[in-house]
Amino acid sequence: MFGTSGVRGPVGETVTAELALSIGRAVATDGASTVLVGRDARETGRFLADAVAAGLAECGADVVDLGQVATPTLARRIAHHDADAGVVITASHNPAPDNGLKLWTPSGQAFDTDRRERIVEIVERGSYDLADWDDSGDRQRDPTATAAHRDALVEAVDREAIADLSVVVDVGNGVGGVTAAAFGELGANVTTLNAQPDGSFPGRPSEPTAETLTALCTQVGNSDADLGIAHDGDADRMMAVDETGAFVPKDVLLALFARRAVRAAGGGQVAAPVDTSLCADDAVTAAGGELVRTKVGDVFVAEAAAEPGAVFGGEPSGAWIWPDETLCPDGPLAACKLAALVGSRGPLSELVDSVDTYPLSRDSIAVDDKAAVMGRVAERIQADFEHVDTSDGLRVETDDGWFLVRASGTQPLVRVTAEATTEAAADRLRKAAVDRITAATG
Repeated sequence: MFGTSGVRGPVGETVTAELALSIGRAVATDGASTVLVGRDARETGRFLADAVAAGLAECGADVVDLGQVATPTLARRIAHHDADAGVVITASHNPAPDNGLKLWTPSGQAFDTDRRERIVEIVERGSYDLADWDDSGDRQRDPTATAAHRDALVEAVDREAIADLSVVVDVGNGVGGVTAAAFGELGANVTTLNAQPDGSFPGRPSEPTAETLTALCTQVGNSDADLGIAHDGDADRMMAVDETGAFVPKDVLLALFARRAVRAAGGGQVAAPVDTSLCADDAVTAAGGELVRTKVGDVFVAEAAAEPGAVFGGEPSGAWIWPDETLCPDGPLAACKLAALVGSRGPLSELVDSVDTYPLSRDSIAVDDKAAVMGRVAERIQADFEHVDTSDGLRVETDDGWFLVRASGTQPLVRVTAEATTEAAADRLRKAAVDRITAATG
């Protein structure tokens, strides 16, 4: 039922009001007595939020309805209400026909594996603890959550570093307008793109990538803007464009954030998934820190970032976590942090150039049975290579670089990523992985 970022899929197929009702019932049955509920701009979020709230109230939990809010806005607000959990109705960066549910704890961290499994078990058994007719939960509104998030962003960064900047914010027709509001409070000159919330995402696809942010790149490149910021539908992700209009590579952005966090803390650990570039290792090590690898998925990055000594967690997809602020990926916070970095150290293009990058080589192999193929590939790779990390797929370290063999979570594919000091070495590592996958499918 749950992926690494909650439940997500096409409405009417994977995601239904019945499922939302069941999850609401299960969260309350699992012991939550007060739960925050919010949603992104998708129209289907209206009835899904109502269904979740009905399930919660039916099992005795009080509901605090935040309406349309960014995911990090809700995650930050749970503790304020002394609530036990939060539910966001969102499909994040997925296309308009999809929707989903993300579950959050008072620390701002997503439900961990054990808690997700308890919810699944309750739903599958239908073992709900329905309240008596006179003991059902109440429902109230909180219209101030976004303003509170904005104020927290303003307090989290150096106002003087941002005050004279010119920033273009592409909200992507999502619910991340709090970023532009925070920049306005900080005294920056703000221009917005696609700022009207619209769950059909008419301005651009919800996921912010180099391919979908051409309008932002053009706007920044043809103006005197210092940087551009882009969010996905629920603003848990943030990507950036430098002052020349160039998209900032995802791993480079991770390296910049991680290096800054380690330097500011005088050391510490950075959590990042197994598919993160060597450039992040270099940046963290040079700053006096240590990079800790996790499974792919911001929930796993957050779990590692919650450990003592962690100062930052990031996933190249655009999820950035500062554990001292919140354990939820907070795109608006990342936007403000990046702007403060540019204001104090910029220009952004020069910061990007300060990060050494390495050649990457990728491939995908169609297979009939991912689990069986991965099992056979694991036997071959572990027999042939000395340094193999099996925490999420198979990550192999060599003298020249590394490669990762990992089954797709949604398609009948096994994916290969290789990175090395030269293009030839990256190609050799990719081919070594592909050859073993091919042999395992025969």
